[in-house]
Amino acid sequence: MTLEPLARMEAIVNLYQEMMKHADPRVQGYPLMESPLLMTSILLTYVYFVLSLGPRIMANRKPFQLRGFMVVYNFSLVALSLYIVYEFLMSGWLSSYTWRCDPVDFSNNPEALRMVRVAWLFLFSKFIELIDTLIFVLRKKDGQVTFLHVFHHSVLPWSWWWGVKIAPGGMGSFHAMINSSVHVVMYLYYGLSALGPVAQPYLWWKKHMTAIQLIQFVLVSLHISQYYFLPSCNYQYPVIIHLIWMYGTIFFVLFSNFWYQSYTKGKRLPRVSQQNGVPGTTKVKAN
Repeated sequence: MTLEPLARMEAIVNLYQEMMKHADPRVQGYPLMESPLLMTSILLTYVYFVLSLGPRIMANRKPFQLRGFMVVYNFSLVALSLYIVYEFLMSGWLSSYTWRCDPVDFSNNPEALRMVRVAWLFLFSKFIELIDTLIFVLRKKDGQVTFLHVFHHSVLPWSWWWGVKIAPGGMGSFHAMINSSVHVVMYLYYGLSALGPVAQPYLWWKKHMTAIQLIQFVLVSLHISQYYFLPSCNYQYPVIIHLIWMYGTIFFVLFSNFWYQSYTKGKRLPRVSQQNGVPGTTKVKAN
């Protein structure tokens, strides 16, 4: 038996232990934050269900309608997203932050602790949003369970867990605040759409949601790119900066392709259907 697998495993364990040494003690008591095992198990179960188990369970069943649930679910996420944006603003972005190189405040002053709470709440909202895909599966909209959708809903919460565990706040929280702002608009659209025909005259702005998402990635990438051009920046964990820049770039490319396929080539425009209360073709969400 070769020693290479054992060496790799040891390296992974050592990396994990090293990362956990940097864990912020202020988040220790929050749900899901004691170790990555529970949240990783949830995300793996989610992927298995939406890609395998769920479609098999629904194969010989009629799709659920879920209209009432979708109305409550989507408008609840509008309210939650609004609250998260407000808390990010009040936790530093409208007071002590410079919107440039803002390090994480690891103190126990009220504003720093408020940032910890909203950073965790943003992370927790990503687990709530896993319900998006469950709705697709239960309504037998399997075509909407795309690589982009599942990648976004599984990988992003996993990586954000580490951000909250190690560095809740600072310039790394900008993209979370912007993303929550976008989700206010998106879930408002989905909530109105779930109301049915009465709301149809007010849903002309579907195409513009993708534009808003693309603007989101541009803003996030521009903000985080400051790190590479500032003479000095004392943000404590540069690896988080690099990851945010990578995510912004990757999702900008993926959503640009969606825009091209949907609105330039017009492949999806003629189709009218319902997904999670959205009349149209594809519910695409950027975290």
